[in-house]
Amino acid sequence: MQQQAKRKICAVTGSRAEYGLLYWLMKEIQDDSALELQIIVTGMHLSPEFGLTWKQVEQDGFIIHRKVEMLLSSDTPVGISKSIGLGVIGFADALECLQPDVLVVLGDRFEIFAACQAAMTHRIPIAHIHGGEITEGAVDDAIRHAITKMSHLHFTATESYRRRVIQLGEQPQRVFNAGAPGLDNIFRLQLLDKPQLEQAIGFKLGKRNLLVTFHPVTLENATAASQFGNLLKALDCFDDSHIIFTQPNADADGRVIIDMIEQYRQRFPERIASFVSLGSLRYLSALKYMDAVVGNSSSGLIEAPAFKIGTINIGDRQKGRLCADSVIHCEPEVDAIVQAFNRLFSEKFQESLKTVENPYGNSGASAKIKELLKSQSLDGLLKKSFYDLGNGE
Repeated sequence: MQQQAKRKICAVTGSRAEYGLLYWLMKEIQDDSALELQIIVTGMHLSPEFGLTWKQVEQDGFIIHRKVEMLLSSDTPVGISKSIGLGVIGFADALECLQPDVLVVLGDRFEIFAACQAAMTHRIPIAHIHGGEITEGAVDDAIRHAITKMSHLHFTATESYRRRVIQLGEQPQRVFNAGAPGLDNIFRLQLLDKPQLEQAIGFKLGKRNLLVTFHPVTLENATAASQFGNLLKALDCFDDSHIIFTQPNADADGRVIIDMIEQYRQRFPERIASFVSLGSLRYLSALKYMDAVVGNSSSGLIEAPAFKIGTINIGDRQKGRLCADSVIHCEPEVDAIVQAFNRLFSEKFQESLKTVENPYGNSGASAKIKELLKSQSLDGLLKKSFYDLGNGE
């Protein structure tokens, strides 16, 4: 009797953050005898400027099947646009060689957008994780919805996001509320204790600790320097805090933030640390000992509530995204940020964190997604019909 061919699932990752979210799903696929895992790395993973994090993928026991170089040494809109074009060319060759049965992508980065364009014309079904979300301040918002329309299977992080993907015209039987796979790291990784963490990052924590990640707001014109400068001025008002900065993604105007972080670190080397990439283990271990996550990263909205710590979410980059009660929103102005800190450190707010509930759930998303990737029929997936809400749901 002829053995049934394994279903080839190809995962694409372009950044350290996204890889951390995909890690357990990739492990689930790798460990399933009915599936064959293929991996394509691209974007920041391959850049010395961003830490050559593809090496971590291999250190974790994965085989990288293709590397797609696409990231130009430029953080201008022209450079990003050209990088997308290079990505489409590179992914065209990679997918032609690998011939996966399903392409798995997560999120809303321009690297993933390029991969999906190539997969669409290759007639490869696309499975998209974290669709249906809203981030009104970032170009990622339009990219995410575009990827939804190019995709065939959808794994959302909440039920409200599932309904929004259906609102975009996707068939309800192809849209699954799986939860946020990044939360699996919190419950499945053996996180470092405080001495182990301090040794791993070469930095001594203080009585009060903050983790700061600030990305450019990509739908605003050259606001990165002024907004991040206002954040640094606000941090000056809390000079008893030890601060861990993680550097921004390869977005337009990201380098000005990186330069400002380094200048700030040089002013206060005893209580400031900066990292291109902490990786999932060190990052999540650090969250255990933080008093807050500050900036405009999605991690402050999705992972931070699981640790019962507060988040100060600055500006519009994450505007529209579902949030726990532990998230304090403020404008990117000095006074507004200082007021947010004062509220964060207040006894009343700190007490409220003990009972905060995470709208993104707990864990188990990776196993659920893997089983669906394994069991869903691929017959007829490519020919999509628009689901009109008038049909009910």
